[in-house]
Amino acid sequence: MVNYRNGRINEEIKKEVSNTIQNKIKDPRKSAMVSVTNVETTKDLSYTKVYVSIFGNELAKKETLQALKSSTSLIRKEIGLHVKLRHVPQVIIELDETIDKAIHLESLFNKIKEKDKNEQDLNEEDDYKEEDQSNED
Repeated sequence: MVNYRNGRINEEIKKEVSNTIQNKIKDPRKSAMVSVTNVETTKDLSYTKVYVSIFGNELAKKETLQALKSSTSLIRKEIGLHVKLRHVPQVIIELDETIDKAIHLESLFNKIKEKDKNEQDLNEEDDYKEEDQSNED
């Protein structure tokens, strides 16, 4: 039952943080493409980790992350106003790099597939040449 409650709290915090990032944070360093991917709140509700995905180059990601981290007091205040909790947890902003890692892994898999395909094509050509030579004999 505690996990169910914690899951509901995480979802409510996620909605509120997402709304706050999109509508209330006016920092010019913040990129337009920021999404909250996950929220993990400790069992005692003292801390909540907010994982964000930021679209853009490395500089834009770094600046946006700094803007979000400097806005944690505003985010915490908004959570306190809109989510019914006895104690409002401290907010920790983390960059979610799972999308970047997935893209990197996908490119590695594509390279492996391409290498295997090229090796298979070479082996087929060698087999074809060997058949031609044996037919000539």
